[in-house]
Amino acid sequence: MAKLPQIIPVTDLRQDAAGVLKRVSESREPFVITQRGRAAAVLLSAEEYQRVESERQILRLLAQGEKEIIEGRGTDLDTVLAEADALLADEDS
Repeated sequence: MAKLPQIIPVTDLRQDAAGVLKRVSESREPFVITQRGRAAAVLLSAEEYQRVESERQILRLLAQGEKEIIEGRGTDLDTVLAEADALLADEDS
């Protein structure tokens, strides 16, 4: 079962921004910021944001590769693995 997201009203964020940022950083989970009872934004720690962006870049490359295969184009395996290694090395930095 999926974990329910942390929900923070924008007024709580205004009143205790430092405390909310600390909770976001410690939890490594996204916090949904609500305004007038509706989701308005999602707050992530910088570390979690970087992880999500790295994953998104990898997925984009995989989708591009799949499209190239369908079109009869492509890149040899050694090049693909080198690019993947470079992305993963950037993620660890």
